Amino acid sequence: MEYKAAVESYTGKVREVAIGKGPKALKIGGENALPFHFFDEGSIPNPPKFALQVFDSPPEGWAKWVLEPFQDVISDPVKWAKKCLDYGADAICLVLESTDPAGKNAPAEGAAQLVKKVADAVGAPLIVCGSKDDKKDAQVLSKVAEVCKGENLLLGPVVKENYEVIAKAAAENGHAIIAQSPLDINLMKELNIKLSKVFPADRVVIDPLSSALGYGMEYTFTIMERTKQTGVIFKDAQTQMPIIADVAGECWKTKEAKENKEQGILWEGMTAISLLLAGANLVVLRHPETLKLVRETIKQG
Repeated sequence: MEYKAAVESYTGKVREVAIGKGPKALKIGGENALPFHFFDEGSIPNPPKFALQVFDSPPEGWAKWVLEPFQDVISDPVKWAKKCLDYGADAICLVLESTDPAGKNAPAEGAAQLVKKVADAVGAPLIVCGSKDDKKDAQVLSKVAEVCKGENLLLGPVVKENYEVIAKAAAENGHAIIAQSPLDINLMKELNIKLSKVFPADRVVIDPLSSALGYGMEYTFTIMERTKQTGVIFKDAQTQMPIIADVAGECWKTKEAKENKEQGILWEGMTAISLLLAGANLVVLRHPETLKLVRETIKQG
């Protein structure tokens, strides 16, 4: 008797979010099946996408093997971004580290002009991340949204303390946003409910925060997995957004990743693959060799 595997189909569907414009624009989400369930359970129209990080100023404290692939371009974000695309990134994650009030405290206008310069030069989907200072990010990301009107950037993080200001600017200027909540599905839903009153749900990407392998990975995995299942299986509208996993910074600050290059790439790669299995649609990486490793792994799978 021929064996036939049992399959399930679900009526919930993750919203599809577009980032960027023109021929290089990308779409994430849109699935009505669980991660990598390609066996007739539903449709996964958009495979996982990957971004590589670019900093707006030369980074400090990075291990030498993380700097090596970009050693000649770290002082020029435009050239750095172009090199990331040469390495095969689907998108660029531009981190406005210099705007941090605890650091250089660069002004919002200058940061916005830099984002515009990078966007015009590379023509690729652009994720723009602030310094994670709530008040400064509200100023910076709002100005970025205004200066880069029509570029369809993915701006974040947007948190409960600043979501109204950033969401308003993003809505008025045609951008998507990253809604970030601290590893708690109830706080995630609370923020998304508030956002839904002022911003289109089909332009929101969820960031539940990501932990590195060995540093809270189990908790991160379960939150992402539960979010995806709640949206696809139980049709909860507040969890039916694509998920971004920003693993780059978390992985490369671990002592294991700092010990040697090979271990660091594996640390970042295993973290990324784990969170893809949990439900991430878009992953932010730092090392181009990790990008190659992860792509080869999921292709073989």
